[in-house]
Amino acid sequence: MNTFRALEAYENTNGQFEQRIIQRAIEDLPDGELLIKVAYSSLNYKDALSASGNRGVTKKFPHTPGIDAAGTIVVSRVGRFKVGDPVIITGYDLGMNTFGGFSNYIRVPANWAVALPDGLTLKESMIYGTAGFTAALSIDKLLRGGVQPEDGDILVTGATGGVGSMAVSILAKLGYRVIGATGKSEAREMLMSLGAADIINRREMDDDSGRAMLRSRWAGVIDTVGGNTLATALKTTQYGGCVTCCGNVAAADFTTTVYPFILNGITLFGIDSVNCPMAHRLAIWARLADAWKPDTLQHQYQTITLVALPNAISLMLSGQHKGRTIIKLDD
Repeated sequence: MNTFRALEAYENTNGQFEQRIIQRAIEDLPDGELLIKVAYSSLNYKDALSASGNRGVTKKFPHTPGIDAAGTIVVSRVGRFKVGDPVIITGYDLGMNTFGGFSNYIRVPANWAVALPDGLTLKESMIYGTAGFTAALSIDKLLRGGVQPEDGDILVTGATGGVGSMAVSILAKLGYRVIGATGKSEAREMLMSLGAADIINRREMDDDSGRAMLRSRWAGVIDTVGGNTLATALKTTQYGGCVTCCGNVAAADFTTTVYPFILNGITLFGIDSVNCPMAHRLAIWARLADAWKPDTLQHQYQTITLVALPNAISLMLSGQHKGRTIIKLDD
């Protein structure tokens, strides 16, 4: 337990960022009330950005990314958690500017930890990870906005990504008719197996007509990519519908008008999974462990080790990654 393995992102002598597996010492970890032996982590787009030197995500390098971790407590300095308790850590500063989950051990503040809910294994919690948690927060917003299965189709953009694929499977579990938008035609079979009723090409959600409003198509939209796709989603959502926004892989900015809001009464919800209040965080994880748990959960991931992680990061940055990738760390 004195030393352990971790992935480290670093800047080489040519000013390029690379990743390597290194040995670290427990005493090198940041201070915190909980020392956790990590069983699984998961790969998210933010991890790929951190691992490639994006200083908007991580300010100082070398650094160990990993915004997700699930494992067992080996040291606790607080009463509400004891040694042996299984816990989930997602969000907060884990893996951003704090030593992250791509490691055999992490040390974190106790108020970052969620006790593993009944009905969920550590591995399943990382099949969800931040992606599944974000998808669930988005679906919760649709429900709070009054969008019901009988109201019409739900569009999920970036449907082959982590958040998108999770949103498709959870929505299908809840009885919604889900349409997935993707640029990967070869992913049709995968998305249909997760419960999508149909697939459209992402170009259909990239309107350049200049029109303020378009034909209404969706009762709700879970947008994971931002940019003009989000603007198009707003213009094509039916009266009283809801759109959620959680990503910016296409672009961080977009141009729209007030007309979708004042003519169709559209509601746009922003989704933040990093600083979600703990009471709401616990409620969402409880749903993911029970009523919202997709029957397809065990079929929408791949498992890799730390050694294979740099290649997976490269695939994600190049847009070739699909679904969920979890990292097994308890070897």
